[in-house]
Amino acid sequence: MDDDVTVTARLEELLARLTLEEKVLLLTGRDFWTTWPLESIGLRRMLVSDGPSGVRGEVWDERSPSLNLPSATALSSSWDLGVARRYGAASAVEARRKGVDVVLGPTINLHRSPLGGRHFEAFSEDPLLTAELAAAYVDGVQENGVGATPKHYIANDYETERFTASTEVSERALRELYLAAFEKAVVESRAWLVMSSYNRINGVTATENDLLETPLNDEWGFDGVVVSDWTAVRSLESAKASQDLVMPGPDGSWGDALVTAVREGDVPEEAVDRKVLRLLRLAARVGALDGFAPVASEPLDVEDGVAFAREAAAAGSVLLTNVDGTLPLAKENLHRVAVIGHNARNARTQGGGSATVLPERVVSPLDGIRAALPGAEVTWSLGAVVQEGIAELPLAETLNPATGEPGTLVRFLDEAGEELFREDRLSTQLVYFGGEAPVASARTLELSTRWTPTASGEVLVGFAAIGVGQIVVDGRVEHEEEAKPTGVPDLGAALLSPPSVVTPIDVEAGRAVDLAVRFDLSTSDSAKAGILGISMGVEADASNPDALIEEAVAAAAAADVAVVVVGTNSRVESEGFDRADLDLPGRQDDLVRAVVRANPNTVVVVNAGSPVLLPWRDDVRAVLVGYFGGQEFGSALADVLLGDVEPGGRLPTTWPATLADVPVLDVTPIDGVLRYDEGIHIGYRAWLRSGTRPAFEFGHGLGYTTWLVDSLEAPGSVAAGSDLLLRVSVTNTGERKGKQVVQAYLSRPDSVVDRPVRWLAAFGVVTVGAGATETVTLRIAPRAFAHWADGWQTEPGAYEVHVGTSVTSTPLGATVTVEG
Repeated sequence: MDDDVTVTARLEELLARLTLEEKVLLLTGRDFWTTWPLESIGLRRMLVSDGPSGVRGEVWDERSPSLNLPSATALSSSWDLGVARRYGAASAVEARRKGVDVVLGPTINLHRSPLGGRHFEAFSEDPLLTAELAAAYVDGVQENGVGATPKHYIANDYETERFTASTEVSERALRELYLAAFEKAVVESRAWLVMSSYNRINGVTATENDLLETPLNDEWGFDGVVVSDWTAVRSLESAKASQDLVMPGPDGSWGDALVTAVREGDVPEEAVDRKVLRLLRLAARVGALDGFAPVASEPLDVEDGVAFAREAAAAGSVLLTNVDGTLPLAKENLHRVAVIGHNARNARTQGGGSATVLPERVVSPLDGIRAALPGAEVTWSLGAVVQEGIAELPLAETLNPATGEPGTLVRFLDEAGEELFREDRLSTQLVYFGGEAPVASARTLELSTRWTPTASGEVLVGFAAIGVGQIVVDGRVEHEEEAKPTGVPDLGAALLSPPSVVTPIDVEAGRAVDLAVRFDLSTSDSAKAGILGISMGVEADASNPDALIEEAVAAAAAADVAVVVVGTNSRVESEGFDRADLDLPGRQDDLVRAVVRANPNTVVVVNAGSPVLLPWRDDVRAVLVGYFGGQEFGSALADVLLGDVEPGGRLPTTWPATLADVPVLDVTPIDGVLRYDEGIHIGYRAWLRSGTRPAFEFGHGLGYTTWLVDSLEAPGSVAAGSDLLLRVSVTNTGERKGKQVVQAYLSRPDSVVDRPVRWLAAFGVVTVGAGATETVTLRIAPRAFAHWADGWQTEPGAYEVHVGTSVTSTPLGATVTVEG
């Protein structure tokens, strides 16, 4: 692109050609996912898309599949800025493939409480680690010509009452924690957009809050677009703030009301002009404005996305325990492997909510292990039911009655039963959020398929959606019922984890059943707005949990090793609600205890996006966290278990031993207010302050080699405002190449201001060959020494530097004096 001054001048010329009505039109979306085009100035529409762990595109449709990358918690566990940049680049390549101009990510709210429902979608409990990863992600996206959107600005770290609750938080905590997480992505990576959040901050709605101007614009120099979270703009008052774009459209709080307000002098036209100029600048950057060269006409950094997804999943896998080097498993010693767990076959590769994408294929842990061990007998046992609600029917077991091909016929009918619209789908789990289907105008939605089950017995068939539906089996209505929402209605939960209605039927393996659901769209509030999530399928049978455990125990007892995959489900980790506890759902804890009694050589894999309690952690041979590992989760897991690659992750968030131990837990507003009374003490800072020992601390993670971190070079003093450079000697004392994450923390025990016991100041990732030594240089920025007190202040004097491999495993230390 041309230089900024030239571009701005040319954009101002275009702005001067627009009427007030045209300007205001541009400031509200055209529909759910696009902005308005304006042919008179050569402006095409811009398409925005979720999400942080893949790019869905304009339609929520399995026929237009997307690359499903590992969850943000897996990415952050790598602590690797190179991986984060490549992750962003892969997202941009997907965006370009789907015609998307703006990716609505990364999500960089902090892990204030492990109960946060979107914990999986954000990076860390630490603002520095979050900021560094977010900036690298933004770099990767925007270098390839696509806009990145750090979100949700600001202090939107919980889901309960998220649309209306007020986060009451001190200025110091905002600056040192929640704003700090965003700052580098704006100041250094120059993010092209920022998304404002739903919540209020200290009583003022985010979209109307002065925080959109200070510090975002006037201190950080943000010149991009503040886009609202969907429906977060609720009044004309936000037009007076530094809120630029209202989504979705075409309706909203601005429009004609804003035109009138400008004409009557309530809103300055200069405020509208500034918003439009920013939108035009974004259009120029992404190539949506004639006469302006985009930042990148083609993606510059393209690699095999599927291969990267596999690599990234392994890089973010965290080995928590490994008794006597149980992992990696020796292939030559494996003749019979018992793979156990609901999530082993039906893995969760991503969390629920707007971040959901639809991959072309998923490699489950069972698939990955079987593919990696062709010469071994690999058995699978369910063990314990994890799934809640309806699971879609496998494509291979379905036939579309209209085409005779695998899939499902979907029809929209009017009041008289006449067909308005039909489509042939490859899934029985459907989401309508925009698109051509007449969700809002039709009366009935009919899903039908010929299902051939692979097992005999009684099954629970039905649908999941909010509203009234009929379950039809072989042409006969077997059941009709209304599925009602539980708790406070939330659009994300309604779309992706709606309540279910089921009825029992007897089936025989290999005998086809004509299965249909007829759903009354008039009974769904969201459908009236053109939005619907509905599934047809089977609910897991949890009627005899003891028998499931006994079957798994028998398989484990006959195996050389048992690999138990435990995890969460979409009713536990999703946008739209917070977690009630940190327990694994169902009887999974009982399952692990029973399996390890039958076979002490038991390895447990955790398929969860955020911390869960592991009460049996000291009883098993190894615990490996795979998070929501993306579509290549199973392949990456097999790579790690068998030692083809090393688990590269270190915890970005503390994992507790019990729920009662967690020092900052509350995510439930009282009278519409959630108070962040802990101030700057969240995450490991709060744990150190409380003196309680967690199950696994911040920064912890094991590999497949051994290390000696034995030398630290640090100057005795540093001038205030200058970088502090540390040199750390790291030796791989093992027999294979390995990765280490060197972490530097600061403390100031005699500070006259309230400070954390210690806080992360720098980190570096190093890969070292067997027997080799490397020197890692860590740069501690001046901000690491500062605190906020009506501005950034640096307290002169002595600071302690702690260097090691986790927050308290810091064998090296030095005292550095900051000179005033």
